[in-house]
Amino acid sequence: MAEQEYEQRMRELQRAYVDFLDDSDRDGVYDRLVRDMIENKGCRLIVSINDLRNQNRERAMALLEKSFEEVAAFQRGLKEFVGSIDATYAKEAEEFFVGFEGSFGAKHVTPRTLTARHLGNLVCLEGIITKCSLVRPKVVKSVHFCPATGKTMERVYSDLTSFDAYPSTAAYPTQDEDGNTLQTEFGLSKFKDHQTLTVQEMPEKAPAGQLPRSVDIIADNDLVDLAKPGDRIQIIGNFRCMPGKQGGYTTGTFRTILIANNVALLSKEVTPNITGEDVQKCKKFSKQKGSVFGMLAKSLAPSIHGHEYIKKALLCQLLGGVEKNLLNGSRLRGDINILLIGDPSVAKSQLLRYVLHTAPRAITTTGRGSSGVGLTAAVTTDQETGDRRLEAGAMVLADRGIVCIDEFDKMSDMDRTAIHEVMEQGRVTIAKAGIHARLNARCSVLAAANPVYGRYNPYKTPMENIGLQDSLLSRFDCLFIMLDTIDVDSDRKIADHVVRMHRYRSPQEQDGQVLSIAADAEVLTTRDLTENEGEEGETPIYEKYDALLHGNSRKKTDKIVSVQFMKKYIHIAKCIKPVLTEEASELLADEYANLRANDFENGVARTQPVTPRALETLIRLSSAHAKARLSKVIELEDAELAIQLVQFAYFKKVLDKPGKKKSRDESGSEEEDEPTDDTPSKRKRSEEEDSATPSKRKKADPAAEAILAVEPAVKAVEVDQERYRHFMQLLHKCCAEKNQAQSLEIDVIRSFFVKVEKKNPFNNAEIDTCIDKMADENKVMRSDDTVFII
Repeated sequence: MAEQEYEQRMRELQRAYVDFLDDSDRDGVYDRLVRDMIENKGCRLIVSINDLRNQNRERAMALLEKSFEEVAAFQRGLKEFVGSIDATYAKEAEEFFVGFEGSFGAKHVTPRTLTARHLGNLVCLEGIITKCSLVRPKVVKSVHFCPATGKTMERVYSDLTSFDAYPSTAAYPTQDEDGNTLQTEFGLSKFKDHQTLTVQEMPEKAPAGQLPRSVDIIADNDLVDLAKPGDRIQIIGNFRCMPGKQGGYTTGTFRTILIANNVALLSKEVTPNITGEDVQKCKKFSKQKGSVFGMLAKSLAPSIHGHEYIKKALLCQLLGGVEKNLLNGSRLRGDINILLIGDPSVAKSQLLRYVLHTAPRAITTTGRGSSGVGLTAAVTTDQETGDRRLEAGAMVLADRGIVCIDEFDKMSDMDRTAIHEVMEQGRVTIAKAGIHARLNARCSVLAAANPVYGRYNPYKTPMENIGLQDSLLSRFDCLFIMLDTIDVDSDRKIADHVVRMHRYRSPQEQDGQVLSIAADAEVLTTRDLTENEGEEGETPIYEKYDALLHGNSRKKTDKIVSVQFMKKYIHIAKCIKPVLTEEASELLADEYANLRANDFENGVARTQPVTPRALETLIRLSSAHAKARLSKVIELEDAELAIQLVQFAYFKKVLDKPGKKKSRDESGSEEEDEPTDDTPSKRKRSEEEDSATPSKRKKADPAAEAILAVEPAVKAVEVDQERYRHFMQLLHKCCAEKNQAQSLEIDVIRSFFVKVEKKNPFNNAEIDTCIDKMADENKVMRSDDTVFII
């Protein structure tokens, strides 16, 4: 009796859902969607719950509360409606599925807010995928043949993940009632794809000090492989508990799963919504008077004062060069890698943060917080199945994007060598545990590090301060040394700038505003509200001048490009693939030859080795500059800017612009009158200019020459064993005379030997040789002009 009532109720529900789908007399939306589904040979229809709520409010409320019964009725109704349109297709595809979207209100949850009161409900869960299992077949219907009797039998399987009220037995038949063996007809049996996912709450939503929570998702049929680990998704599905039997009885705690019926990707790297108007604006902007590249570079991180060349290089990195895949299979990378090395508090991390927000796809890591396999890829074992799996690292997830690595110097050497292959080849090769795989990781690297001694030591060469291997440094296109120099004028400007930033408050900010703890979902719908942003107003090209915020650091006439326009401009500029002209090629080739020649001259303070990769760097930087102008050819001005950047990065050298001879001469005479300053940037610049022309080299700073000059080695003198013993006795006597002194100056030792040994005196070379010999035997230790007795 109860079964008849249940069937009667299901038929009523089915009729209500068929009426909703058959909207040909209304607006005909779902009638058209079902016909499209039949035409595409699909079996899943996506229904907006908002439309159902407008049409049949009672069914929409019941669907959210008693999801299993209602969804089963909805799917039966869909099959009936498809049968009325195309009966043959309804017979071919045995099952049809319904997926949902729209506003779920209180049923829009995160893994932390998904609790027991949602059991049996239709919920929309948002989070980030941490694990994906392999896609495996799951048996739906098996067909068996008995050779003894010649009969065939069928068995249909359903478990707790299906919508049937009662799951069937999981036993697979091997004999019939009479004990005859059965053979499985695999060709006639039916299987479905099955995959389990683990969704974790977003890292930014997890409360501080608590572990992020996760939920298991089951995806069947056409929903498998729609998302990969690292994707941010919304999953609409039915929340159900599964009793776990132990020794014939169930425990009090149940395992819960979410049976998915629709998967929507929340794209983290938002592709800007570019209209025809935006393209026209970008073209107009690129054709204006003055340097377009300079204006864009100045607009990059406007809250950071100065660093003009570094901002230009970062803009080049965001635009990228032109990647070439040659016919012989080799690849010339178009990604530009940059390393920032400098004193603490010169805004390195802030520049990284800005790039992170501007680049369409960017991932950030820190030196101590990431290992080599965390950056590239790791082979792990699946806990449930025991299978080996490949887990993608940060650089693989940032394919075609930018990886920002802060505290690069704190990484261990083992981990740093893991990124060598990525930075040049643009791929990760894994050969571990029987897995041979090549993953694409075509990403640019932006790294920030401190020098070896924490602060930059002006009395050491740049290479000694950097302290990284040449093999790694040659993979960086530009290496910038950022120094915290003491200069009253610039310090005053920076102080004024920083104080203004702290004084500024946004006009929308209220006093006593409550701090939001972002544990819940932000938007209670599957439709992203950012889609409508473009309709509200057009993108402004320039930021408005604010007297309080910008003050003297910026004139009213200065034009700073807004972040939204910058994102769109970079997106459009990246599509262009400029080609080298003959003049630009010759200029770049000459500059490369000069760089190599300067490399082997003495007195040149280089920041990194000049290798053949430097030529590719010049080409990439000039390509990026041409892209900034939206030009299809690389001209002389692009090549000249690339040369300026490389000169500044390699030699800390600022090229003077031609046509300003008078001012240059005046500045030169002023510099000669001024006393030499020991700031590293000035000294390095003077070293560069000294090496550039022979006439200037004669006027070189004697302090700089003394630092860079290598002392000539003192010729070693042979000392026989007898004389060596005699030396040690005299040295012991010298210590006793000086009240058993633990350390002696070398001058004191020499004067003592002159005074004591008259018969066969020791010369300075012999004394040095004997002290070195004693140091080798760990009897003394020499440090400059002091000898310590051990």
